[in-house]
Amino acid sequence: MIIDAISHLKDYVCLNPLFNDVVDFINKTNLAEQQYGIVKIKGDEVYANFTTANGKTKDNAKVETHDKMIDIQIPIDNSETMGYIPREKLAESEYNAEKDITFYSVKPESFVTVNDGEFAIFFPQDGHAPCISDQKLIKKVIFKVKAI
Repeated sequence: MIIDAISHLKDYVCLNPLFNDVVDFINKTNLAEQQYGIVKIKGDEVYANFTTANGKTKDNAKVETHDKMIDIQIPIDNSETMGYIPREKLAESEYNAEKDITFYSVKPESFVTVNDGEFAIFFPQDGHAPCISDQKLIKKVIFKVKAI
C-alpha cells in the first residue's frame, strides 16, 4: 500500500510502467468534472472507474483484494478513510474471477485517511476496505492497472 500526493504519482512508475498511463491521463483530465462511468485508457490493462460510493462505517466496510489488478484510488472533493490488512493474514475466501475481487469477513488492522489531492495504491497483496466516511456519498475515481 502506498499513500501520497497525486503530484508524486509519477515517482512510482518504476513499480509498474502502466502507472505512466494513469499519470498522463490525470495530467490531461479534470477529475472533478469527469462523467461517471468507465474510461478505457489502455484496453483492459488500464482503465478508470469514476463513481459515487456509499459512505460506510469502519464496522461495515468490507475488506477486499484483487488478484490481477492494482487499485489507485483517488477521492474527489472529499476525504475517505481506508482500512488495511496484509493479504497474508487473510483466510481463504471465494474469488470472483469475473470481477477480480475477493471479499473477507475480517476487519482491517489499521486505517488511513486519504484527502483530496492524494491517492492510495493497493497491490494484490494488500487487503483494503475503502469508502469509510461520515458522508453519505463519496465521489471518487478508481484506476485499475494490470499487475505485472
